[in-house]
Amino acid sequence: MLKFISFGSGSSGNCYLLTTKTDTLLIDIGVGLRGLKKACRDYGVSLSGVHHVLVTHDHADHIKSVGSFSSDYRVPVYATREVHQGIVRNYCVVKKVPADLVRVVEKGVTLQLGDFTVTPFAVPHDSTDNVGYYIEAGGTNFCLITDAGHVTDEMNLFISKAHHLVIEANHDIEMVQNGPYPQFLKDRILSGTGHLNNHDCGVAIAEHMTESLRNVWLCHLSEENNHPELARKTVESVLRSYGIVAGADIHLEVLKRTTPTGPFELD
Repeated sequence: MLKFISFGSGSSGNCYLLTTKTDTLLIDIGVGLRGLKKACRDYGVSLSGVHHVLVTHDHADHIKSVGSFSSDYRVPVYATREVHQGIVRNYCVVKKVPADLVRVVEKGVTLQLGDFTVTPFAVPHDSTDNVGYYIEAGGTNFCLITDAGHVTDEMNLFISKAHHLVIEANHDIEMVQNGPYPQFLKDRILSGTGHLNNHDCGVAIAEHMTESLRNVWLCHLSEENNHPELARKTVESVLRSYGIVAGADIHLEVLKRTTPTGPFELD
């Protein structure tokens, strides 16, 4: 049985946990280490059981505590070479990943990490580099796609394989266009290397999901340009236009921005 917990999903910090009966990994550690420790105690999760850390990209809300965690718990950190270089350069990462715990992954190359079979794949974003992760364990699979400026054919391929999917629904386009952000920031968010909007997220799910997809979690919602109920309703509406009913055909949920969501048992 695979279990999933989100410890935070948004610009304030991102961190996701997957665990089997014998192995545990984290994807991104952009939340504070003290808060992560408390959340794990509340859930009865031992951080000493975490054997692998995967990093999507080098923006601070995904890597702020990765060096501290890696140093304190002596856990290797897996990321592309460019992302590791970005972690070294990022001043928000006060304690860097120890050199002996740096592990390099390549997009499209599958690797075995304990109980987990992991395939990184490219996701377009204005970071040094960015990947999604397709993870197989215990007869099921899990796919995470975050900070995506647009949806690519490769991303669609992994959506079509997924049993359980975490995918970005960052913003509502009209809220961005009519909001208080300066124009350069609006342009960045709406660009092909910015963030995925609610509607396009729904289309990606609807056009490429299969009957094997059981759970979808919407992640990385903007605090200023989105709302959990708006994201859910927009995606539900798009799915319904394709004849897919959330709650009947798939389970759809929104991950909380600053507090944990879960745990979820994934079979």
